Amino acid sequence: MSNQQQIHLRPISVSDAQTLYHFWSDPDVTAFMNITPMQTVEQAEEMILYITQLEHADRYTILLEDNTIVGTCGFNYIDAVNQRGEIGYEIGKDFWRKGYMTQALQALIEEGFQTLNLNRIEAKVEPGNAPSRRLLEKAGFHEEGTLRHFEKLNGVFLDMVMYSLLRSDYPSI
Repeated sequence: MSNQQQIHLRPISVSDAQTLYHFWSDPDVTAFMNITPMQTVEQAEEMILYITQLEHADRYTILLEDNTIVGTCGFNYIDAVNQRGEIGYEIGKDFWRKGYMTQALQALIEEGFQTLNLNRIEAKVEPGNAPSRRLLEKAGFHEEGTLRHFEKLNGVFLDMVMYSLLRSDYPSI
């Protein structure tokens, strides 16, 4: 892991659309995103515009040291009153299993607890998404249970597994 590039996060931008379209059009990447694979760059631009206009959310592009975009991550929803936020993330297939999402998740956790003053960070994962479940568990998240028929994609209801990390669970805060 000593050769591993460090990542950094920056706010997502429409200028990222071409690269993100490459990821978001890949059925392997979108399999657990609750979206159908995109057909055009314009769809990626529309999604980015939608994301950036959300009032209670923060979404970032994940970049390597050389500014190569590897994915996105962020808070899909922030509930400041109850001090909780829900995270989401995805990474391009060429960058799977290289530790980049582990770094990005740590950055989100630190932002959530230190900058946003959250008490609870949540993530919802499809039961069959073993890599995401391992990532969350490795970061200290606890599985809370199954949300039955919680989301709908292409007319099919999907179960989701709820994970959470509390400020009191996280040792460095």
